[in-house]
Amino acid sequence: MPLEDEFCDILKKSRTGQGLSVGDVARMTGLPGGDITALERGDRPKDRAEVRALAKALGLRVESLEQIAIDKWEPVAQHMPPWVEMVQGSINGYGVQGYILHDGDEAVLVDTAYNAPAMLDQLRRRGLRLLGICLTHGHADHADGIEQILGHHDVPVYLGPDDVALLSWRPRPDLLVAPADGLSIKVGRRTVRCLTTPGHTPGGICYCVDDPQLPVCFVGDTLFAGSIGRSNPRELYSTHLNSVRDRVLTLSPDYRLLPGHGPATTIEEELEHNPFGVFNRRE
Repeated sequence: MPLEDEFCDILKKSRTGQGLSVGDVARMTGLPGGDITALERGDRPKDRAEVRALAKALGLRVESLEQIAIDKWEPVAQHMPPWVEMVQGSINGYGVQGYILHDGDEAVLVDTAYNAPAMLDQLRRRGLRLLGICLTHGHADHADGIEQILGHHDVPVYLGPDDVALLSWRPRPDLLVAPADGLSIKVGRRTVRCLTTPGHTPGGICYCVDDPQLPVCFVGDTLFAGSIGRSNPRELYSTHLNSVRDRVLTLSPDYRLLPGHGPATTIEEELEHNPFGVFNRRE
């Protein structure tokens, strides 16, 4: 599976998140504004010097941005743990992923993948009893379809309270649960731990499973392999970076990260290769 974000996406997310114009970046780097616009539209950078200048101006990790822009880094392929099923969907042709976490005959959903029928079919075929719907955020591609699922399973919907207004359809108030940081959700013998990560949206949540062999964190659009989701609104950009650097990337290096778009990755890979990640001392 290719990276969700290319060099052009990373540049634009970082620039707009900081409220910078193309002209601002041109003045900071000495590069022509037309060249920067072309790069944001998908042109390949001329050389490493151009990438380095942009990384320094935008506060991105230089070596990591070079790896993506020049070396075409991709994460090592990650297999799903046997107790996680990925469900894929699309919204107007844009792919999205949701997950079913199960243990024994119990399960929770992490996002809907904009594909409630596939979620319901998987639950039925596997004979799973749904305990809850865990939403990483309230955007349609991750949350739409909950009304169909709740029509078959009357279960809690976990969602950051600041994201409720983003839902196109709202569950009954008694079903909405605000997942406080550290809240535990039991699924069979497993425990899902809620991690508040505002930034992509005001009420973003990641869901961690501290499995001793295969620890997993469902990160939604907080983080992608080699990138992050777009900060909505852009004023949340610094908050978003803090969530990525201080909350997600401080998990154990062996954690597998399962995003809402693009390939799975690990904390170890992102510490090395994510341009938005924690800076090395030499940087």
